[in-house]
Amino acid sequence: MPEATLSVAHDAAVVQGYHARTRHHLNGYAAGPDTLDWDAQPDPFRRFAGTALTPLPLPAHSETLPWTALFAAGGPAPRAATLNHLGLLFELSFALSAWKELGPDRWALRINPSSGNLHPTEVYLIARGLPGLDDGVYHYAPQAHALEQRARFAPRPGPQPTQLLIGFSSIHWREAWKYGERAFRYCQLDMGHAIGALRYAAAVLGWRVRELGLSHADTAAALGLDRAGDFGPAEHEEAEALLELLPGASDAAPADPVDWLPGATWAGQANRLDPRPMYRWPVIDAVAQASRRGVRRPVNALPPLGARQLRPATQATAADLIRGRRSAQRFDRQARLGIDAFWPLLAALMPTPAGDGAVQLPWDTGGTDEAPAVHAVVFAHRVDGLAPGAYLLPRNATAQPALQAALPHLSWRPVPDSPPDVPLLELALNPALAGTLRTLSCHQAIAADAVFVVALLGECGSALAGRPWLYRERLREAGLIGQVLYLEAEAAGLRGTGIGCFFDDPVRELLGLGAPGTEPWQVLYHFSVGRPVTDARIASTPPYPEPRP
Repeated sequence: MPEATLSVAHDAAVVQGYHARTRHHLNGYAAGPDTLDWDAQPDPFRRFAGTALTPLPLPAHSETLPWTALFAAGGPAPRAATLNHLGLLFELSFALSAWKELGPDRWALRINPSSGNLHPTEVYLIARGLPGLDDGVYHYAPQAHALEQRARFAPRPGPQPTQLLIGFSSIHWREAWKYGERAFRYCQLDMGHAIGALRYAAAVLGWRVRELGLSHADTAAALGLDRAGDFGPAEHEEAEALLELLPGASDAAPADPVDWLPGATWAGQANRLDPRPMYRWPVIDAVAQASRRGVRRPVNALPPLGARQLRPATQATAADLIRGRRSAQRFDRQARLGIDAFWPLLAALMPTPAGDGAVQLPWDTGGTDEAPAVHAVVFAHRVDGLAPGAYLLPRNATAQPALQAALPHLSWRPVPDSPPDVPLLELALNPALAGTLRTLSCHQAIAADAVFVVALLGECGSALAGRPWLYRERLREAGLIGQVLYLEAEAAGLRGTGIGCFFDDPVRELLGLGAPGTEPWQVLYHFSVGRPVTDARIASTPPYPEPRP
């Protein structure tokens, strides 16, 4: 067998072994820390000492574009690529959204959600030809809403077209500090949330976003993450992805930032986030290495951006809704949801509802060659017009036969009166659903008290055997679904909460997916939606002292 084939087989075994090893069980959780010292929590903000700092404008307070305007065919009219609009992009995607205070404790919330509010995702900008900004590589510092210049590119003769790329990395220790070995899963779910946050912010500007298919090594080089001396004893960052912002035509040749690096001058020393870590989880480094993309993927032309037919009735502006997104801590267990408000929430999860080749926001980045591979099992608690029970929303029609073969004992009845854009199927009715889901979601009331909960099923069998990097893509797809539900819940006057803690095999057994290791479908994420109960003890203050023009 060729050496490359053996290597891929080994990596696939590592990935699948990691997922099995990090399942939670009713009689025990995946390996994690025995104790937490909250006073020793890692620094939530990465900074690079010795870099030039460029403050960004904060123009979101003057934005008036309605949330529903994002979903017209083609999206809003594109705005020019300027530093002011770049500031808006970051303000609506990765900036702070508020400071919270309870007694002596004070902590920041961010626009992009994160499991445990730990924020392992770091964000970079690679820019060329933007007026008012030197060509180079920048790290985004959300606490300051500013760019730290990590690299300055060598000058090139003649005028240069504006090219803007957003890069992502993960600091695994931020999650592992609290969650132990399961942290890699959560970092990838957070990546899906981050990609969604970027896509919605770009949509406000009328910009398209295209994911570049670089290898892991090229992504690390472009972001300066392979420069070991710049990190020293600080926690390393795992290169994740590069996406190109397209303020103009979306058919231009994809950027290749590796070509921009020769002659670049680098600066900056990363701060150490946790000087006294108490634990080590080597399995995280192992699965990270095994799931890296070793080769480049061709970048396909972006599909047309289609219109969304079922939209929420909100009158909110896009900026206010995005900046107001929060994770619910408690739900009103008496709340109910009308079915007319329920359908738009599910319609938002369907990438190509019209079947005409157009793709709706935010599924249009071209980040994978595959059809949607993560599907939604909807546990409806209190949706008026829908009996309590389990329902399935296949996110592409070609997956339904495989899902039906995996679940032949369930009813598979189409839900009467469901809209054409929402092909919801009844699996099994269960009037005692709330208590069951509380147990399965690590005994959390946030699952029992929601109006509905979504369990996300991903195909993690034979497809991963030859392409182990798809494991990251499955988790990111689940995270992106979570980001859609977060924002759509806000638009419906509700609130969402991602649930990464669930008992993997009992959830699969509830659905009848078979014994562990015998079935390719794995549960990747839970998400709950309900009416929030606000904790009046917690004070909220603005994220920044004052708007910057």
